[in-house]
This record gives sequence, C-alpha cells and structure tokens, in this order.
Amino acid sequence: MLELLSVIELDDTIERALAEDIGHGDLTTRATVSRGKRGKARIFVKESEVILAGGFIIERVFTMTGSEPEVLKLAEEGTRMRARSVVGEFVGELAGLLTGERVALNFVQLLSGIATLTRKFVDAVEGTPARIVDTRKTHPGLRALEKYAVRAGGGHNHRFGLDSGILIKDNHIAAAGSITRAIDRVRRWAPHTFLVEVECETLGQLSEARTAGADIVLLDNMSVEDIREARRQAGPDMKLEVSGNVSIETVREIAEAGADLISVGALTHSARAVDLSMKIENA
Repeated sequence: MLELLSVIELDDTIERALAEDIGHGDLTTRATVSRGKRGKARIFVKESEVILAGGFIIERVFTMTGSEPEVLKLAEEGTRMRARSVVGEFVGELAGLLTGERVALNFVQLLSGIATLTRKFVDAVEGTPARIVDTRKTHPGLRALEKYAVRAGGGHNHRFGLDSGILIKDNHIAAAGSITRAIDRVRRWAPHTFLVEVECETLGQLSEARTAGADIVLLDNMSVEDIREARRQAGPDMKLEVSGNVSIETVREIAEAGADLISVGALTHSARAVDLSMKIENA
C-alpha cells in the first residue's frame, strides 16, 4: 500500500501508537472480557461523505493487539463513502479488537480526513491541467502515511524530504546573496539529473530565475493577475507551481490562470479527522 513506508516501518509506527495508548495494559478490557472470547467488529462512517484512506492499517493494529483478526469486509482505498457505509468488518478475539479500537480509528480517521480534503481540491480543478500537490508540512513521524493519504485522495506528492529534490527558497536566496548565485552554486554541486526549482515572490524574481536557468518556478503568494503574467512570461515550457493564498474558493481561478502545480499545505497540516465508529458484536 505504501511505496515510501516499509512494512517494518509501518509496524514500528503502530507499535509506538499502541504503547502510547495501552501503557502497562488495557485495564477495562482485562476486567470485562474473557480470554479467548471472539466477536465481530464493524467500522462505519458517521458523516455525509468520506474518502477512505488507511483502511489496511486496521488489520495490522488488530493483529498486533492479539485479536488474530479475520477480514470479512474492507472497502477499497480511495472509495467515496457515505454515512453508515461500512469501512470494514473483522472477526477476532474481542479483547484484541477492543484494545486496538482507538489506535486503529485514529489512524484511519486522520488519513481519511486528508484524503477527503484532497479530493475536494482535486475536484475543484477538474478539467484544468493543474495538479494538486502536498508539502512537507506534515505531522512528525507520519509523513509517509500522510503523503500516501494525499495520493488516495487523488492528489500528488511534492518532495518527500530535503534529500528528494532541490527547492531554493527565500532564505536560501538571502544566504547565497541572490537567485543567480544560489542557482549557480546548486548547478556546480548537484547531480545533473536534478531539476532546480526556485521560489519567487515577484515577477522580477521570476525573470532572474528564468535567466539563471531555473527549471521550475514556485510563485509564492502572488495575485491571480501576477500568476497570469508569470505564465505569459514563462512560456509553455517552464513549469509553474503556485503556493500561498490557496483555498477551495480560490484554487479554480489559480488553476485557470496557468498554474501547473498548486501546493496546499493545509492538506496535511489542517485536515480535519473524519468521524468513524466501531461497534462490537459477540460471536
């Protein structure tokens, strides 16, 4: 499911979440549930519309809490789900299902929230060439999962980390002395296979970046009028990314102004977790 997260890394993330929640033991479940007693867990949607992401994590959580789960039903990733739709049904030892409930739901609610918000932005630019992309504004330790959720929602990933691409930002420009100097230093240091992206806050900076040989320009907090002018100046071959002042209300206009990529930090740092619930049935 996760190209950027191995099974070992996923299990480590789940283990840390379970350790945080369980501590020295699930006291309530230990007192109320007989060892070996089996039952069914049904997880369902409690709001009007959700894009599912992370459903595959549920089985891993239940396995790691000792429920020995059998998957009876699990909705496909990226599915648009309505209220009362069943995300999944699992049979296993009740103690393990109950102990894993909150952690399993926390993961799926967060990731589905990201996927749901991403799909809203993707739908808003439908019919234009623009792609919706994420940023590095993710929760520490959850980046691979959150970027996966963006893809499940129909979006695309920007850099995974600082080692996966070159993006010269305002502070790099200030440190180097100018856009031209920053690009020159990158060209002398970086492998020839790397594209060079430069953040520009003005049309004048765009002109300097083009002259200095930037491959991609990130237009930061520019007006729609300036984005249109940037598209005219850059021509059809240079890719333009737009960041800042992007919302559901403005994203369509930005796409139509000529953006190739629209980066939205809110996809991961401000997505609201969706509402899911789990109900238990005795076997």
